[in-house]
Amino acid sequence: MAPSMSTTPSFGTGDASYLAAGGIDGLRRLVDDFYRLMDELPEAADLRRLHPESLEQSRDKLACFLSGWLGGPKLFSEKYGSIAIPSFHAQWPIDQARADAWLLCMARAIALQPFTPEFAEYLLAQLRVPAQRVVQASRARHG
Repeated sequence: MAPSMSTTPSFGTGDASYLAAGGIDGLRRLVDDFYRLMDELPEAADLRRLHPESLEQSRDKLACFLSGWLGGPKLFSEKYGSIAIPSFHAQWPIDQARADAWLLCMARAIALQPFTPEFAEYLLAQLRVPAQRVVQASRARHG
């Protein structure tokens, strides 16, 4: 396949992904939709039970994490310190069904955003990687 002649920076380069997501405001909208879907979807009920009743801090942590992860300001480390995703999540038994429920909520939340189809596809593909690592870390810890 020939390289694209587009002048748009490639996702994953610098802050291109962060900007494609609409910056921190776009990420907060994505995260709000994500957690609303987690509350509403029957497929996510088991996953939702792993979260605190109030999702306020979960919302902030995920938006701040995604900011730095997508090449924007490293808000999570500034506010909460460093994080290693698989080891952090290994404290809970995250099996494939829970990872799939998380990805379902995220896929539906992404679909609600004004993202380009290319960025929506890229973002979901990128999120599958840590989701699988979390399952593997949890399996190693919980058997």
